[in-house]
Amino acid sequence: MQAIMKVRPGIGQIELRDIPEPEAGPGQVLLKVHAAGLCGTDIHIYLDEFKSSPPVVLGHEVSGEVVATGAGANRVDIGARVTTETYFFTCGSCRYCRAGQTNLCLDRRSIGSAVNGGFAEYVVVPFGNLHRLPEAISYHEGALTEPLACVVHGVLQTEPTVRAGDTAVIAGPGAIGLLTLQVLKASGAQVIVLGTDVDERRLRIAEELGADYTVNIGSVDPVPLVKDLTQQGIGADVVYECSGAGPAAASLLELVRRRGRYVQVGLFGAPIAWDLDQVCYKELVVTGSNASTPASWLRAIRLLEEGTVRTEPLITHTFTLGDWQVAFDTFRDKSGIKALFEPHM
Repeated sequence: MQAIMKVRPGIGQIELRDIPEPEAGPGQVLLKVHAAGLCGTDIHIYLDEFKSSPPVVLGHEVSGEVVATGAGANRVDIGARVTTETYFFTCGSCRYCRAGQTNLCLDRRSIGSAVNGGFAEYVVVPFGNLHRLPEAISYHEGALTEPLACVVHGVLQTEPTVRAGDTAVIAGPGAIGLLTLQVLKASGAQVIVLGTDVDERRLRIAEELGADYTVNIGSVDPVPLVKDLTQQGIGADVVYECSGAGPAAASLLELVRRRGRYVQVGLFGAPIAWDLDQVCYKELVVTGSNASTPASWLRAIRLLEEGTVRTEPLITHTFTLGDWQVAFDTFRDKSGIKALFEPHM
């Protein structure tokens, strides 16, 4: 079968290769991949900014069809439409696993970075990772369950969480930012989305998805708007950095109110300069959000099923595996929002 692989350490080092089709072992299932989303993490692996274990097939945002099961994994029907959690292995015994925080397991190994992932015609995953897709959700839409689960974890399950009536600011109207927007609106927050000149199309989609205000910070200073929208002009209650851009992180420190919350969702790929004095002066609560947990997947599926969160408007491009370089370039130049691979196209 064909697969997009990181073949060795270093910048780039991505190739389309023919490799043997995998087989499901005990407790595992074999999925025919119908759609796999290109994520910022895949770009960081391309740039050698995120740890991976080459040679390895990339891709961790997957939807597909169960085509085979290993021993002990027979409680799922052949032909079932599913999406899958990303952790291929967690120890199950550390303090984090025992607390349901498998995303923090020190021995965690994930598909698409440590073991073969979904940028291939077939992928093997543990049976327990599967979630059935609601009938009304397409494979394309279902491939975005993983980033939605990450957003649910960061917005709704990492304390302190958003509250109805909060004014929230999102930096970065990419896929993660637009999913964050929808989850925040469902929680009753007033939401302002910030972008730059290259985000004009993304900001329009943010408006269509319910953003109360959008701001191109390349031409408009967001500070007066945020002050006008908050009681006594004190600033936003909570800010979400979803772009992975250092300047955005710095801007959000200016926009958040004293005793407000700063939430880091995007990955920078390298250390940035950040004014930690402001954390003291403003007595900020600063939290990070690392991937997802099983509980956040259950909630993400419910949000999709109810139509509370829509993923279809975020999908702007589909590619064959052979067009992987074009897909990566499209992501990096921000000419789209979400690109999917269709391995059997």
